[in-house]
Amino acid sequence: MKLVVIIPCYNEEKTLPLVLKTIPRRIKGVRKIQKIVVNDGSTDNTPQIANRYHVFLVSHKSNKGLGAAFRTGVAKALEIGADIVVNIDGDMQFNPLDIPKLAQPILRGEADVVTATRYKKYLDYNLKGRGIKNFGNKAFTWLINRLTKRKFTDVSCGFRAYSKEALFKLTIFGHFTYTHEVFLDLIHKGLTIKEVPVRVRPKRQFGESKISRNLVDYGYSALKIIFRSFRDHRPLYFFARPGIYIFILGLLFDAVFVIGYIEVLRTTPFRTYGLIGSFLNIFGLILFLIGILADMIGRVKDVQEEILYQIKKSHWKRQ
Repeated sequence: MKLVVIIPCYNEEKTLPLVLKTIPRRIKGVRKIQKIVVNDGSTDNTPQIANRYHVFLVSHKSNKGLGAAFRTGVAKALEIGADIVVNIDGDMQFNPLDIPKLAQPILRGEADVVTATRYKKYLDYNLKGRGIKNFGNKAFTWLINRLTKRKFTDVSCGFRAYSKEALFKLTIFGHFTYTHEVFLDLIHKGLTIKEVPVRVRPKRQFGESKISRNLVDYGYSALKIIFRSFRDHRPLYFFARPGIYIFILGLLFDAVFVIGYIEVLRTTPFRTYGLIGSFLNIFGLILFLIGILADMIGRVKDVQEEILYQIKKSHWKRQ
């Protein structure tokens, strides 16, 4: 069993050495541990430092974002034969000594993905000084739980372990971030995600987060990714259900128009109700039909992703 640790980095020269030195050399049930540093267009000495530690180094020519760095790291991990992949940030906010905690549920066959959570234990330490970021994380957790009908406590944490099978099945598109998209995609595909509480440094020791330093941009980008992912995975819920509600609302306006006409035998002053009702009926029907069509396309997409999964599985087995 080979475990590969992915470390996406953007200008992490001050903390990367400590992350690399702290990663455990032995984990029960794991035969070999390897490390991949994904240099996401750093302008400091991050790549030079990675080379000193004799790890696999993959570099982007420019800063493409955490989601793109994660996908690059996963591709390299599968290329070198990973059975379990752990993703950890290069800023030392997460403790690499917790990697075995995340790997064990996968090794025992209890989960396909294990994600660290900051909101189950160690709250006095984990929440200190994070202010509005805690509110934002809880808001996104509430939204993902509503969409997936699960009860997670932290969906924004990037410190996670993935089985090889989970990575074969995973299809994500976000460049800026990817953490929420993973939940929606893998739960849609029936995989099991388990949370493990960890102790997390509330603030970076050096610099600031490249992802959440502008909370408005982060919120907008994350919501956009969630919106698109939910649209693709649940088109009936996204389109058809609102279409039915709008059509029913239109019927209420239609009823006022019809009842009024019956009583006074003329369209005025009820004509506006009839026009609004007709508009809502047509709009609702269009949304409903879009939902049906999108659901049909979604079934084709599911078949294509299953084919892609089989291709990935076959390809990496030959490596």
